Amino acid sequence: MKKINFISHYGELQSIIKGLTLCKSLMVSSLITGEAHTGKITLVASLFPNTPSVDAYENDKLIRMLEDNSELIIYNFEAISNIRSLDMQNKRIIAIGNYDKAPKSAEEYFAFIYTVPPLRERPDDVEYFLDKFSEKLKQELMINDEISIDIEDLDLSENFKSMKRSIYKILLKKTLTSEDIEKILFEHLYDKIEGKNSYRELLDIFEKPLIEAGLKKYKSQLKLADVLGLNRNTLRKKIHENDIS
Repeated sequence: MKKINFISHYGELQSIIKGLTLCKSLMVSSLITGEAHTGKITLVASLFPNTPSVDAYENDKLIRMLEDNSELIIYNFEAISNIRSLDMQNKRIIAIGNYDKAPKSAEEYFAFIYTVPPLRERPDDVEYFLDKFSEKLKQELMINDEISIDIEDLDLSENFKSMKRSIYKILLKKTLTSEDIEKILFEHLYDKIEGKNSYRELLDIFEKPLIEAGLKKYKSQLKLADVLGLNRNTLRKKIHENDIS
């Protein structure tokens, strides 16, 4: 089996790794909780590479594997509504649940319960994986230019899943040519243009990002009004109409 490496620079995760490593020599069960896509599966797979695993949503298979194995990894443990229905006696169970907080009933069945923090609470990990994911995606997109990505622009709402997606989008947007943007706008407008007031309704697609970009770049309504060739009152009216803060 290919070795899986789990990397983290977050101190609390190092403590979890030490605890799980200790459990490898004991016939006790552990529950690893936390939001989805925080690295729980990679963590467990790196520490228990030869342990059989099963998805809790496959209930019949789960029951069979519990009967046949003294050590077992169970994914999506939150799918189990009644822990008491499982035979977990004298077994080393490593359960992974996408709980924000482990249910109270779990304390009866697990000697150790660990919570992997969300990525937004692990700034060092975010910085490290931003570099790793960026380099990998740049290779896939065949981007040779040096492109910097601000951590504040990353979407961490779904942890690694949304982080990777947002890096991909940022890199893709930074490589688009004017011709690419025109084609994207054409396809979007082709689908949306209809009715009797489409010009005004669709104008926001151009006007709002133009004003937002200008405000971010120049940090001044007065300067932006001059750059755009607009009266300052006209610009302020458009800012209000487009609900730009």
